[in-house]
Amino acid sequence: MTPRHSSLPESGYAWWRLLAAVLISTIGGVGMWSSVVALPSVQAEFGAARGDAALPYTFTMIGIAVGSVAMGRVADRFGVVVPVIGAAFALGLGYVAAAFATGLWQFAIVHGLLIALFGSAATFAPLIADTSHWFVRRRGIAVAICASGSYLAGAFWPPLIQSAIDIVGWRQAHMGIGIFCAVTILPLALALRRPPPVLAGAAEQAGGGRPRGTPGLPPAMLQALLVVAGVACCVAMSMPQVHIVAYCVDLGYGAARGAEMLSLMLGFGIVSRLASGWIADRIGGLPTLLLGSVLQATALILYLPFDGLYALYVVAALFGLFQGGIVPSYAIVIREYFPASEAGARVGLVLTATVVGMAFGGWITGAIFDLTGSYRTAFLNGIAWNVLNMAIATWLLFRTLRPRASAAA
Repeated sequence: MTPRHSSLPESGYAWWRLLAAVLISTIGGVGMWSSVVALPSVQAEFGAARGDAALPYTFTMIGIAVGSVAMGRVADRFGVVVPVIGAAFALGLGYVAAAFATGLWQFAIVHGLLIALFGSAATFAPLIADTSHWFVRRRGIAVAICASGSYLAGAFWPPLIQSAIDIVGWRQAHMGIGIFCAVTILPLALALRRPPPVLAGAAEQAGGGRPRGTPGLPPAMLQALLVVAGVACCVAMSMPQVHIVAYCVDLGYGAARGAEMLSLMLGFGIVSRLASGWIADRIGGLPTLLLGSVLQATALILYLPFDGLYALYVVAALFGLFQGGIVPSYAIVIREYFPASEAGARVGLVLTATVVGMAFGGWITGAIFDLTGSYRTAFLNGIAWNVLNMAIATWLLFRTLRPRASAAA
């Protein structure tokens, strides 16, 4: 195979590159989950309220939201390898700095800037956008595989971090994370040096690119609705993901059980993301988005009557299996209803909205707990946001199907 042919979409190199991207995303995604696992230890160390102790996670999500756009622009100009190398250094320095934090605000700021904005952000949205350039016919499943890196991180990191905290303490655990990220991401970044192929319009259409437009809906309005939907679904999604460890501590099951549930949840989320990519390639992005939203609402409702240890394991698995495909669906929707030339900016904006939703949801859930002393109201709040997401997805799908039904009649 010549170098020219090996750089074509769907080539063997494209799949090897996808593997490297998934590994980088899995390692760099530690920034999204470490503060969740360390929340009870950090809260006890600094004597903070539950809502305040959730601020490092909120700062992390805000940093990832801002960094997804900023690092995406860096990748567009210099190639994705540049922000990825920067992420290796930022994560290494950030976790070492977090280990020496003397106050909660120092800990939160380090997470927001070094660990999130310059670190984990470069291993999420830019890699998803880069992957979309290397696949055409199988873009749905490829994007879903790449997006699974953040869930692989959630399955891999929480039990490992919790074990390290139990053995050596949260400060030494953070130092170890930083060193590991630096020495593993740097060599993997070398696999991303080759520039992506230039996809001509004819190749896009031959391979299944389907910019259709939404009948009667201006592009700006569609983009705005997708942004609102992204915020809403992830406010709901954040409730179990951010607070499951603390929830288990409050119920008397211990932090280790909560970390296991988080790992189980995100492990099943990987299955959900892969399945959603396969489904989206067949029924489209909007139906897949609505399906995921309905299933996520169902899993959230199950948290209300069930709080036994084994029941929570089952509900956590169901929640992961039901909601994992929602976020990748937005990228597929963008590729279906907007020109390919606009995909990078529009996908980045919607993914940023999902991160903002996670950030706000993580904080508001802690604040509701502080006000009520219970997570029950927080679950109801998540269900309400999920209903908003379902309403938007249903309305958009109805507007898409209505002209087709009229034409068929």
